[in-house]
Amino acid sequence: MKANVIVALVVGLVLGFFGGRAASGSKSNEGSAPTAAAPSQPSAPAKPARPADSAVFKVPIENSPVKGSPEALVTMVEFSDYQCPFCSRADATVKKLQEEYGNKLRVVMKQNPLSFHPRAKPAALAAMAAGEQGKYWEYHEKLFANARALEDADLEKYASEIGLDVARWKKDLSKESFQQTITRDQALAGQLGANGTPAFFINGRLLSGAQPAERFKALIDEEYSKAEALVKAGTKPADVYAAIIAKGQERAAPPPAAAPQAATVRKVDVPNDSPSFGPKDAKVTIVEWSDFECPFCSRVTPTLSKIKETYGKDVRVVFRHQPLPFHANAKLAAEASMAANEQGKFWEYHDKLFANQKALDRASLEKYAQELKLDVSKFKAALDSGKFRAKVEADATAGSAVGANGTPTFFINGRQLVGAQPFEAFKTAIDEEKGKAEKVLASGVKPENLYAKLMEDAANAPPPSAPEEAEPAVQKIEVGNAPVKGPANAPVTIVAFSDFECPFCSRVVPTLKQLEEGYKGKIRVAFKNQPLPFHANAKTAAAAALAANEQGKFWEYHDKLFANQKALDRASLERYAEELKLDMGKFKSALDSGKFTAQIEAESAEGTRVGANGTPTFFINGRTLVGAQPPDAFKRVIDEELKKAEGMAKDVK
Repeated sequence: MKANVIVALVVGLVLGFFGGRAASGSKSNEGSAPTAAAPSQPSAPAKPARPADSAVFKVPIENSPVKGSPEALVTMVEFSDYQCPFCSRADATVKKLQEEYGNKLRVVMKQNPLSFHPRAKPAALAAMAAGEQGKYWEYHEKLFANARALEDADLEKYASEIGLDVARWKKDLSKESFQQTITRDQALAGQLGANGTPAFFINGRLLSGAQPAERFKALIDEEYSKAEALVKAGTKPADVYAAIIAKGQERAAPPPAAAPQAATVRKVDVPNDSPSFGPKDAKVTIVEWSDFECPFCSRVTPTLSKIKETYGKDVRVVFRHQPLPFHANAKLAAEASMAANEQGKFWEYHDKLFANQKALDRASLEKYAQELKLDVSKFKAALDSGKFRAKVEADATAGSAVGANGTPTFFINGRQLVGAQPFEAFKTAIDEEKGKAEKVLASGVKPENLYAKLMEDAANAPPPSAPEEAEPAVQKIEVGNAPVKGPANAPVTIVAFSDFECPFCSRVVPTLKQLEEGYKGKIRVAFKNQPLPFHANAKTAAAAALAANEQGKFWEYHDKLFANQKALDRASLERYAEELKLDMGKFKSALDSGKFTAQIEAESAEGTRVGANGTPTFFINGRTLVGAQPPDAFKRVIDEELKKAEGMAKDVK
């Protein structure tokens, strides 16, 4: 449970406060609703499950598995995960409730497979494939009855046991519509504040966690009475649910914005091709990481307009992209905005997107381009060719590297401000940074060189002093079957969670080689895969590296991949294997069969569980070090660990 609590704390912050992200989807403490807390406090206990919310949410039920009468006066929508132990406990409660309430209660299932449960998504796909043959609920029960046995062979066995046409079932597993359903349901869960599993909406009212049956009954009885009153007033039973949620909230309100912190100043680059308003020599530069489908990002738009009006030429705002993986249209919208930027109308298009967040499909994006009188042919060609895909991905990677893991996140002259905070929070930081900038200018720095100077100072500044407990707790990180370089008995083990398509991961490769040479025989390095969802080729590259590892050449292949990050397509991966003289038949077979998919997913899930939410993340004897840091940052921790090892050796003697 403890590890699940840690993940929940992080994601409660991300999804509740920003609107999203983590390395690869929603996370949860499963048994109770997540609460916001700093990820550096892994020992924080779980809070009690939250009681039912009085607010009514608009929870659509179309195109989801349903069990119960369409005339039931109470509809319970469940967001669940087949590998979550708390969900299986809650399923027993749900079955009892269905028996007790009969035709009064209808149950609707939504899919929310958590990223750190590697078999949850395959199980969800399997259940939906069973649904194609009219046996969703029979399969659903099989999964919860066997939550610890969800491997491919197990899933196929359950399909056979309930009498499915197994060949048809296996074919249906790959349906793109199922993937889209999961993406849709996860986005809805985040939108409604259902950040953990299980989460229930009873006639639109949220009840979080595997709570006692009495809490469900109290809420069901209360909602049944309200529904009966509607029927007596003339509403048809089949129309009751629609009537109840008609005026419901479509999004959960964010918690109150936290007071701004005097955060460490980070070196934050401003690419020449990033959209901006305000002069380049402004005293204050605000770099924003945002997502066009994130409701919290749209809320901050009026604040930015007020900043522009208040500060004029003293402030520059730079826009960078961080499309969250569970926002289905965010990435294409980001590319579309850059296509508009190419024609000189980024900010007009930016405003269109935030004003129409529920309509970001391809047709709508083209419509907005027409309304702004863009060259639509040029606009379409940019989207079709993926011309700006690399730009969007580079922004997202850079955001993760500086800690912009949720949206919106701002850096005010490198000083982080998180969330859709009020104007006053921005004003406090801007005024302070403006005063600092004026002192730098007074020292003789030219205005056009101001931001570069501020970022140079940020890069060279020593790390801030902090109390010892500020460092995340030491974690037990098993090497397992990860590729390893260095002696097994080395006193220091570095476990790297990395992504072959991440530019920051490649930057740290020379650092690790320098450390290996400098600490020869004293350190060993293990490599674990954390392919980020917005890196299209990262997962296949990870599988290829493990296929090379199978033939004893992981590290040679690892170096090939990092040296050629812009060429990680299948043909290139095979070419690197040929250059290393691998057995090509065996190599190709490993990729075609998905032989290493489970290992990659398990490692990625482990990374998420232990807090490796960005790449690269390192654990040095279990101590966390995040990002492509300089050698001295690694040396400090390694030297401390070597001293500990020496002390322990003396104690043994």
